[in-house]
Amino acid sequence: MSETSATPAYPVGLRLAGRRVVMVGGGTVAQRRLPALLAAGADVTVIAPQVTPSVEAMVTGGEVTWERRTWRDGDLAEAWYALAATDDPDVNAAIVAEAEARRVWCVRTDDADEGTAWTPATGRSDGVTVAVLTSGVHGAGGRDPRRAAAIRDAIVSGLGDGTLVGEQRGPRTAGVALVGGGPGDPDLITVRGRRLLAQADVVVADRLGPRDLLDELPPHVEIIDAAKIPYGRAMAQEAINAVLVEHAKAGRSVVRLKGGDPFVFGRGMEEAEQLAAEGVQVTVVPGISSSISVPGAVGIPVTHRGVAHEFTVVSGHVAPDDPRSLVDWPALARLRGTLVLLMAVENLAAIAAALCEHGRAGDTPVAIIQEGTMATERRVDATLATAAERAAAEGVRPPAVIVIGDVVSLRQSR
Repeated sequence: MSETSATPAYPVGLRLAGRRVVMVGGGTVAQRRLPALLAAGADVTVIAPQVTPSVEAMVTGGEVTWERRTWRDGDLAEAWYALAATDDPDVNAAIVAEAEARRVWCVRTDDADEGTAWTPATGRSDGVTVAVLTSGVHGAGGRDPRRAAAIRDAIVSGLGDGTLVGEQRGPRTAGVALVGGGPGDPDLITVRGRRLLAQADVVVADRLGPRDLLDELPPHVEIIDAAKIPYGRAMAQEAINAVLVEHAKAGRSVVRLKGGDPFVFGRGMEEAEQLAAEGVQVTVVPGISSSISVPGAVGIPVTHRGVAHEFTVVSGHVAPDDPRSLVDWPALARLRGTLVLLMAVENLAAIAAALCEHGRAGDTPVAIIQEGTMATERRVDATLATAAERAAAEGVRPPAVIVIGDVVSLRQSR
């Protein structure tokens, strides 16, 4: 295939909804590429002995199937599209050979010219998908990934502001930007956050950040998975701090991409303090907190004239009777406004019982919104007395935002 690598690629859009896609490899390449494949509705199987925490979260959430082993000949049977993304060039070559024999389009991530398909630099704006392939120096993502990404950014920026004047990527500055990525929908990151992400050399990403944006990063950008899977594997906060310091002191532009807002239960201040103590320049980019955006996305206002004049956001990661809890649950039960719980799925039964015990009515409306603003978003309605039982029956899992109060009963006029 290298003999024809200079031949221009024929651009085409693949319709993968409900069709088998095989990702061989479970590392950061899979972490980048899987969200876009899932957004396209692909039926994805990951074949790898190990996967990153973010990929494992997709498996746990039922989004992808994981075959926990090495690749073997025959794995591409019935596939429409494949990605050879292992760290072994010989294995990747064998995968491409099988794809060629089966007439399956295959991307080889370690050597683009040896695959049968290239992955373009992709961006989206207002329902328009921009995909850029360039010719030039050897490399993945259209063979000149930095140029492709720059052109992509210029076009997407032009679509966003009504011009065709590209966003100035600007010089990279060593340091760390703590970027709030919003509730998950990639369109809900701030303009400044997206610009800094486009300029990054290193991205340290949480599972709850806007994962689709990782696929837009050029291949030279290093992605470090700092996913914190509830009740599962986690990268210790001290290790995250050390990684941020290490890369910033090496002269790199680092983005710490976090879900929601960095300072709303995001441990952003811990990271900022550590970086400042090490003499590292820190930029804080606020993000849209899931505490207000996720209820809003399903039509629930956290305040409303004549219904609720205040809202309170509470972390539910520890139960009310846990000695580590800093929450005054009796006081919360006496409030008449809206109560928004984050990280509270596991402790919902204990929290509901504590609120009822201290005076909140059991028939208070409750909405549980799982994976809000994402394609997999769903809402479960209940009352305070039935919320835990309903959540269990519906198989609700994190991440989920729980809204308690009369605003839940409001309906948008159509």
